[in-house]
Amino acid sequence: MSLDQSVPVSVRASTREPSKLGLVPGSYITVEQAILALVTKSANDAACALGELIGGGSEDRFAQMMTAQARALGMTSTTFQNASGLPDPEQVTTARDLATLGRRLISDFPEHYHYFSTPVFYFRGREIPNHNPMLRFYPGTEGMKTGYTAQAGLNLVTSAMRDNVRLVGVVLGAGSNAERPNQMANLLDQGVQDAGVAPVARRSFAPRAPLVLAPSPSP
Repeated sequence: MSLDQSVPVSVRASTREPSKLGLVPGSYITVEQAILALVTKSANDAACALGELIGGGSEDRFAQMMTAQARALGMTSTTFQNASGLPDPEQVTTARDLATLGRRLISDFPEHYHYFSTPVFYFRGREIPNHNPMLRFYPGTEGMKTGYTAQAGLNLVTSAMRDNVRLVGVVLGAGSNAERPNQMANLLDQGVQDAGVAPVARRSFAPRAPLVLAPSPSP
């Protein structure tokens, strides 16, 4: 696949729960636009569309491919059921598995890792800021991924570099938009301290307006 390859938007992709770009069935985005939508806005419609393309038209097949790749990476407790992380009773992971994935993204794809630190994405005249609050207030943050469902709470995987020491942190199940980055900052501070690196003062953190988040599925 190339970055300028077209990604078709199906009805299924367009009807994914938010957060989303609001893609219209029958339209197209590029692979690079989909990547930027994922790393900034966690756009579930873009995730589904890209998953369907890679899975030969089937998001379910793509989820099976994801699970097989997870096993190959040593993520032994992870099973994917969709491309976005939207609720599914059989979709599970652990903090250790997500840290393993984060480390492999960095080591296996260094030429593409810069996407995760994208501060803002411009899409069809709209400015879409990155959801990861660590980029704004924790020095050395390289980004990675936010996530939320009502069942799982607020989640965050973040990498940060300090004096040639790179750490990958995982916070799962935070209770608020302020708690999530503060827990992550505490984890990273402890990590750099354990590595013998001098602390750096954090910028003040002020949560933005609440995000439109995915609800739990109906019983």
